[in-house]
Amino acid sequence: MPQLRKDPILGRWVIISTERAKRPKDFPHIDTSPPERECPFCRGKEALTPGELYSIKDEQGNWRVRVVSSIKPFLEPNKKSWKKGKGPYDLMGGVGSHEVVIDTPEHIANMADLEVGNIREVFWAYCERIRALQEDMRIKYVLIFKNYGWDAGGGRVRHSRSQIIATPVNLKRVKEELEGAKFYYDYHERCVFCDLIRQELKEQERVVLEEDGFVALVPFAPRFPFEVWVLPKEHSPDFYKTSWEDLFSLASLLKKVLLKIKILLDDPSYNYIIHTAPFRRPYPGYWSTIEEDYHWHIEITPRLTQVAGFEWGTGFYICPTLPEEAAKFLREVEVRV
Repeated sequence: MPQLRKDPILGRWVIISTERAKRPKDFPHIDTSPPERECPFCRGKEALTPGELYSIKDEQGNWRVRVVSSIKPFLEPNKKSWKKGKGPYDLMGGVGSHEVVIDTPEHIANMADLEVGNIREVFWAYCERIRALQEDMRIKYVLIFKNYGWDAGGGRVRHSRSQIIATPVNLKRVKEELEGAKFYYDYHERCVFCDLIRQELKEQERVVLEEDGFVALVPFAPRFPFEVWVLPKEHSPDFYKTSWEDLFSLASLLKKVLLKIKILLDDPSYNYIIHTAPFRRPYPGYWSTIEEDYHWHIEITPRLTQVAGFEWGTGFYICPTLPEEAAKFLREVEVRV
C-alpha cells in the first residue's frame, strides 16, 4: 500500500507510491541532449570566458580549478542596491553575484570521474568564494549547486562545472529548513540534523556510505527516487568552515556516491545543492541559536522522474521507490577510487 511520510525538518509530506514501486532498471536513461557546443572551459580556452575571479594552480602554474563570472549572470555585484514598495508589491535591485566554478581543465563531464584530490580543490574553491562574498554586506546567502546532464539543466557543454549564486535575500527553500530546524531546537534543545544522523546510524536502513566524519544517506521522506544527502557527523552550520583535511574525506565520499549513482542508474542527469547557513550579521531580534540549530548538508537528486501537476498543485512529492530499497541498491554497488 502507498505510504505518506513526513519530513521531520520541513514538515512536508511525501507519498511513497509502493503500488508503482520502481527498481533501478525501471528508470531507463535516454539521452535527449542536443549536439555539444564548442567548450569554453578547457585549458587553452580561457579567453572564451569572462574574467577570472579565483583559481587553484599546480606547481607549474597551470590552473586546476578556475572561477569566473557567469557570461549571463542572474545577479551582478556592480548593480545599485535599492528597495521600494509599489502597493502590495516589493521590488529590489538585482544585486548579488553569479559565478561559474570550472571543476577541471580536462574535458570531463561527470564529477564522479574526477580524482578525489581534484574534487577537494573544487570544494576549497567554494569555501574561498563564500569567504570572499561574505565581505559584501549586501549579500545574505550563497547557494552552490551543480547541474549535470541535459535533464538537470547542464546545458550543451559537457564539461564539469558548478555555479555559485549570492543573493541579497534568504532563499525560500533554505528559509523553510532554517525555520524547521529552529522549531525543533526550541522544543528539544537539540539539532534536528544531528538527531537524524544518530537515528540513521543506529538503524542503518537508509545509510549508503560512511567515511571519516561524513555520512551519505537516503532521507526518510525523499522527494525523488535515489535522492541522497551527505552530512558531516559533527555539528556544523557553515560549509565554508570545513578544514582542508576534512574536505578530502568529503571529496572521497562524494565521489563514491556519485559513482554508485552513475553505475546503478546508467549515468543519469543529477543536481547537487549545498545548503549552508546564511551569513550572520547581528541586529535587534537577531536569530541567536542558528549556530546550534542548523547543520549544513549536500542534497543530490538524480533526475529520474518529472514533477507534474499534482506536485505543483499540492506541494506533495510522489516518490516511486522506497528509500530503504534505494539505499540498499546503492550500498551494493562496489566502487574503487
